[in-house]
Amino acid sequence: MRVAGNWKRSICVAGIAALALPLALLALPSAAQGPHAAPCTLQAGETRAVVPIIDAETVRLDDDREVRLIGALAPRSPDMRPDAAAWPPEQQAEAALRELVLGNSVELAYAQARRDRYGRLLAHLFLNRNGQRLWVQGELLSNGHARAYGLPGSFQCIAELLAHEQVAREAGTGLWANAAYAPQRAFRTREILRQRNTYQIVEGRVVHVATTKSRTYLNFGRDWRSDFTAGIGARLIKKDPDLATTLASLEGKRVEVRGWIEYRNGPFIEVEDPSQIAIVEDRTHPKSIVPKGPSLSSEKSAPPHKRKRPAKKPGAVDL
Repeated sequence: MRVAGNWKRSICVAGIAALALPLALLALPSAAQGPHAAPCTLQAGETRAVVPIIDAETVRLDDDREVRLIGALAPRSPDMRPDAAAWPPEQQAEAALRELVLGNSVELAYAQARRDRYGRLLAHLFLNRNGQRLWVQGELLSNGHARAYGLPGSFQCIAELLAHEQVAREAGTGLWANAAYAPQRAFRTREILRQRNTYQIVEGRVVHVATTKSRTYLNFGRDWRSDFTAGIGARLIKKDPDLATTLASLEGKRVEVRGWIEYRNGPFIEVEDPSQIAIVEDRTHPKSIVPKGPSLSSEKSAPPHKRKRPAKKPGAVDL
């Protein structure tokens, strides 16, 4: 698959084995190629050197631009007090990023959105190490130094990001060994609200699915005025009407929703992409309903792609 409309190189998809994720991403196989399933196609950018590491998800290039590693959210301390002690998961993530990229040349690759509101580049980073091509976000995720996420215009390759995250999550390594990053229980609304404006995974059973003109709501309690709710805007459903049927089928199912916690008549997560929702099936060997997960490769690279090591778990692929 190529980026249409110009001559520039792209980071494109190459088929691999299906991803057997312990959580079934919300996507019907028949709608796998629909607009709500962002394809794993990135626009290749320039190659620059990484000078300093700013934090566990941000680096500065040798041309003085800052890059935020989109798709890999670094751990932050839940203690927001000014005199809070250093947070070990954050320190470990920053050390891992430093070991990977500091002083090395990296190739930038972009989704649709290229900058955040602070002017930082939103990019995926790739580097060559001992003749092997490494995806920096994938390395951080599979070693438990980040959680997978997306922003509007930057959900490309989210299935691959989640697959790498799942390696660490299943093994309980990195931040997944820390109770601060365990899924929040949907019925514990006060605890969830204490995490307001932070990125969380919330798990619970969907009591009712309600649809209005502007939004579909997944209600995790009987009182929508106070219980946890996830909202999916009508624009997502308009892109793929099959999504409405999928959402309706979630009633009575145990579901995970990931995103930023807001307050709207109780704790709330705005769903910007269906990948933020997962059905919690058999916790050890669930049946995934995700389409095949492609890997990333570069049209510039002539030699066949080599894996840097075997996948740690079935279905998680090292790019």
